[in-house]
Amino acid sequence: MGQDQTVATTFAGSVKERIGAALADVDADLARRYPGDPGTRQPVHTVYVPADVFAPDTPRFWGDQALAALDEHAPDAASFAAVLGLPEALAGPVHDRVRAKLEREPVEDLRIDFEDGYGPRPDGEEDAAAVRAARLVARMCGDGTAAPFMGIRMKCLEAAVRDRGIRTLDIFLTGLMEAGGLPAGLMLTLPKVGYAEQVAAMAGLAEEFEKARGLERGRIRFEIQIETTQAIVGADGRATVARMIDAGAGRVTSLHYGTFDYSAACGVGAAHQAPDHPVADHAKAVMQVAAAGTGVRVSDGSTNVLPVGPAAQVRAAWRLHHGLVRRALVRAYYQGWDMHPGHLPSRYAAVYAFYREGLESAAARLDAYVNRAGGDVLDEPATARALSGYLLRGMDCGAVDADEVAGLTGLGRGRLEGLAGRVR
Repeated sequence: MGQDQTVATTFAGSVKERIGAALADVDADLARRYPGDPGTRQPVHTVYVPADVFAPDTPRFWGDQALAALDEHAPDAASFAAVLGLPEALAGPVHDRVRAKLEREPVEDLRIDFEDGYGPRPDGEEDAAAVRAARLVARMCGDGTAAPFMGIRMKCLEAAVRDRGIRTLDIFLTGLMEAGGLPAGLMLTLPKVGYAEQVAAMAGLAEEFEKARGLERGRIRFEIQIETTQAIVGADGRATVARMIDAGAGRVTSLHYGTFDYSAACGVGAAHQAPDHPVADHAKAVMQVAAAGTGVRVSDGSTNVLPVGPAAQVRAAWRLHHGLVRRALVRAYYQGWDMHPGHLPSRYAAVYAFYREGLESAAARLDAYVNRAGGDVLDEPATARALSGYLLRGMDCGAVDADEVAGLTGLGRGRLEGLAGRVR
């Protein structure tokens, strides 16, 4: 149809204007609540270290311990593949990349723990530990030895420990400011959240600190740890976690599932508390749906089966952990907790295998979508977002290289981010 031909319509212009006015509040609400992916790197794991154990060489110590375990129990690609059940084609690249990762950047996200891993201490002792944590984090960020993401897990905002948690947070943030400012990769974790009002209180603390220190509003953000049943389903039957995200007023970065506290709260026996238990699957599914589109990420929990002891026990723990990590990735939980240096080889092996095994297929489908070349799968924009996100996450963690992706798709990072809907 030529441009000079008139198309017949019925609606008057005022109808569109009236509909637009009626939906203006909805449009604004959608934009506020569901801004989409924040466009930042998401770490593949979080390592928790008690505040009294944390040291300047903690990331390097974890890497060296993991390398020693790799050398002892899987010194080459074939032995690694045999332990974990990796396909032969992936064994070499995965083993090489895991070793390189442990040498270069063994810990992506480190949390200095003032909660369960630290426990109750005299106020003077915890004060000193918080001062020390801030000093060491500032020093590590300055000399390049810090993990890309670092911060603290404070005590929760329940009445019994509320004042102590607030004081530790204050001391830590103040110490960072006195040492030069808040680092770019700062992470703060609020544990044992059961009510949206606790999240609102944490957001209020962040705002008060920003005002007092002349920081840009919204500079301080935090994670919510989902460890109570009330965080999933409230007394009124509603999905509480969705209300928590809203109560954070744009400051919530992620939701972390707490395997053991949550399982215990549901009455699960100690022998069966694991990330793949049905109560865990339910909780994480609710978290995932509540967070979808909000820009808030979801993190899986951890296993407490440690790769220590005789060789057979280490390898069995690796297989278990590897399977749990892969299971989480398939379910779109791209982050989890690691409790021991020995978990790093199986963590990175699962992550790298996951992204490398699907690299060529994802790249081919994205290439066909971008170039409208057809193929055996008819992909839509939503799938193109997923394919681009998959490739970007693989690049971020070191599973695949930017040159590999560009060679297969013809797309640079900027174009991939646009297709993935990442906003900055």
